[in-house]
Amino acid sequence: MKVLVTEYLRINLETEQWECRSCNHVHGSARENYKKFMLIYDRDPREIHRPLLDPARYQFNFSPDPKACVIYEYYCSSCGTLVEAEYTVPGHEPLHDIEFDIDALKAQWATREEMREGGTDTAGVVPAKHASCGHPH
Repeated sequence: MKVLVTEYLRINLETEQWECRSCNHVHGSARENYKKFMLIYDRDPREIHRPLLDPARYQFNFSPDPKACVIYEYYCSSCGTLVEAEYTVPGHEPLHDIEFDIDALKAQWATREEMREGGTDTAGVVPAKHASCGHPH
């Protein structure tokens, strides 16, 4: 049984492993922080949030100070899919943002049908298209 966790991660309950939903790569134990198994890119926040004022002329330019803020991007080590991005302080360990009681998760999903990629709403009916704009709400 595979349980979808995020857009790019799932847990295989039989093997208790994190898996990439893009390429099916097995990352490591679902009892550990999935970020431990990812490629990490330590981004300079000024690359993402460019200064609005000239940094040579102004100390405060509306861009994060890299001495106070970093952006960690986590990528699948097999296919390179961006799995997660987080803002934190320099030198901080990766945040442990998802932690499951695997035994309880197995019990919970023992009587359920496995969720597949894609899908419909909870009633099993594709939402109707909105008359004014043509897309589902």
